[in-house]
Amino acid sequence: MTDVFGDLVGQDEAVVTLRRAAASAAALLRAATPVAVGAGAPAGGGDPDGYDDLDALAEQFDEPGDPDRPGDPDRPGATADPGAPVPDAADPGAGMTHAWIFTGPPGSGRSVAARAFAAALQCVHGTGCGHCPGCHTTLAGTHADVRLVVPDGLSIGVGEMRALVLRAASTPSGGRWQIVIIEDADRLTEAAGNALLKAVEEPPPRTVFLLCAPSTHPDDVSVTIRSRCRVVPLRQPPAGAVAEVLVRRDGIAPDVAEWAAAAAQGHVGRARRLARDPEARQRRDAVLAVPRRLTGVGAAFDAASALIEAAEAEAAASVAEVDEAERAALQTALGAGGTGRGAAGAMRGAAGQLKDLEKRQKSRATRAQRDALDRALVDLAGFYRDALTMALRAPVAPVHTDTATLAAAGAQKWDAEGSLRRLEAVLECRAAIETNVKPRIAVEAMMLSLWRG
Repeated sequence: MTDVFGDLVGQDEAVVTLRRAAASAAALLRAATPVAVGAGAPAGGGDPDGYDDLDALAEQFDEPGDPDRPGDPDRPGATADPGAPVPDAADPGAGMTHAWIFTGPPGSGRSVAARAFAAALQCVHGTGCGHCPGCHTTLAGTHADVRLVVPDGLSIGVGEMRALVLRAASTPSGGRWQIVIIEDADRLTEAAGNALLKAVEEPPPRTVFLLCAPSTHPDDVSVTIRSRCRVVPLRQPPAGAVAEVLVRRDGIAPDVAEWAAAAAQGHVGRARRLARDPEARQRRDAVLAVPRRLTGVGAAFDAASALIEAAEAEAAASVAEVDEAERAALQTALGAGGTGRGAAGAMRGAAGQLKDLEKRQKSRATRAQRDALDRALVDLAGFYRDALTMALRAPVAPVHTDTATLAAAGAQKWDAEGSLRRLEAVLECRAAIETNVKPRIAVEAMMLSLWRG
């Protein structure tokens, strides 16, 4: 079994940084933990080798003769793992801090890196071994001291953030770290960001905040929060590394994995979806057929409607099951179906809670629609990027190998300048939707720009 960083694709520098920080965190815990007095220990409780109760806990999960078990450099007789550098013993806090920001383009593995680092911090060995209960429960999302915030809607509100900060101030129940992971931290409202800032400015001694955002630009993360965090930049994984993971971990045929990795432009999740889901491939084919359909103004509006409707249908299918389960659970909790004297009155008083649920579900559906539309726009941008590189005769491989012939024809017809204008139109549409322009208006404007060139 690989360690917790095994799923972080193409991020070797970041993995080295996180391993060093996890080892530093383990050293900090050992420095703060009283040495256990046992058989053979000095009467005063001292141990010249620094062997303490955290080492004893780690030994409970050691399997003799296990070749995959990383060594604990702090345990007497242990062999250090060469892939997991440790800090200078003179400074056990080197490399570790209380707040981190993981940045990188979509698909680079920001949330994967944050979860893996959280598992390494909770690992009883301090290495992220992937074997112990701390690693298993953190990666599975069931660790009592790890809070994961995954926004369903368009933003993360101040009420949710205040509750989270209050919970994070408590002492870790497992004796290691209280960890808060915030995916898409760029969706924090201003008030929620202020609530988080107060906690980051005056953090509890055993609490760690892990934020994930596209960049450290003030539009994504406030300057004051950024100044109190350590940044771990991630890059877009190379297509070869993504393909290798699909083959090794998901059992996908090498040729399909290579095609999906290139078409997904380094986005690991999207590559897996394209390789395994026929419906995802059909939606992609429909998007890449758009350039051929733009024969006039009417065709441009028709193409815009088709793109919006496809995104809405995909989003509705993705949230329908969750919405129904949430509604049924809430109705049951409020006494739906009960025959007691107060059951009818309880349901009449539940209208406000049902309305709040519907509001949250509507926000989640809007987010899902925008995510589905953004995936389509990324595919479309890849097509015009191929046309541009072909017009410039750039020595780079196409993103969409199956539409390379169509892209080459477009390059001949539009030349480099026309291809660039069309690519910019797609990117401007993405930016407009991110600034809350109505998706239909933004897509219609884009389609007209693509037709006019």
